Amino acid sequence: MASLTQIELQNLRHLIGAHETSYQKLNTYASQAVDPQIKQMFTKSAQDALNTKQKLMSFLND
Repeated sequence: MASLTQIELQNLRHLIGAHETSYQKLNTYASQAVDPQIKQMFTKSAQDALNTKQKLMSFLND
């Protein structure tokens, strides 16, 4: 794979940070939710954000 440009690297860092923030917030919302369906929705969304963050981070290792 070709090297990332500085702009691509900067964009990737921004996206990783945004997904980390989403993961943290959604986990907080899940922990505060009373309704089981809402809690499950936030938990799944948090996991999706974490998975996406990890996928984006894998581009840094290539």
